[in-house]
Amino acid sequence: MSMIAENLKNVQNRINAVDTKKQVTLIAVSKTKPASDLQQAIDAGQLHFGENYLQEALDKIEALKGQNLIWHFIGPIQSNKTKQIAENFSWVHSVDRLKIAKRLNDQRPENLEKLNVLLQVNIDNEPTKSGVLIDEIDEIIPHFENFQNISLRGFMCIPNPDNSQQSFAKMAKILQKNPDLDVLSMGMSADLELAIENGATFVRIGSDIFGKRA
Repeated sequence: MSMIAENLKNVQNRINAVDTKKQVTLIAVSKTKPASDLQQAIDAGQLHFGENYLQEALDKIEALKGQNLIWHFIGPIQSNKTKQIAENFSWVHSVDRLKIAKRLNDQRPENLEKLNVLLQVNIDNEPTKSGVLIDEIDEIIPHFENFQNISLRGFMCIPNPDNSQQSFAKMAKILQKNPDLDVLSMGMSADLELAIENGATFVRIGSDIFGKRA
């Protein structure tokens, strides 16, 4: 068994050990890792991959095509990148403003299923992080009803590690307030158990699968 396959198994065991009513999907965060590393993960049964950098992601999507992979874009989105994101991904976790949502909607090819999107929430109100603030959420959500080609599914956050417990709990409340939505993308290698205890349905794990980034 390869090291990556071994790591995947260990992470999946950690996920399975948490008592939760919800189905939790493991997203392997593969930024900066070569397609050959992803192939090892695929051979071990992994189908969901998260990428932060568009050009690097497109190269891997091309290299690994035909394997029924589910690609998640999880990095910051510039307006000039929305077309290729809309054309090549199944999920986008990092929608942080309506302008980006509208562009993804308008540029999603008609022949593809709706693009699943998550609203990125700046849960700790940090000036260095992107995302909508908690008190902006209620105002933004109704606008998604106007979009035909994207589907708002839930929320994503990257909490400050110093208070991730409180931040995850706040995210759980936000999801409860929006019963039509069903996805919470939160939790990484260091805090995945805490995130799942607070209702995470997607965890984004990089270094504990692929090793530290170079």
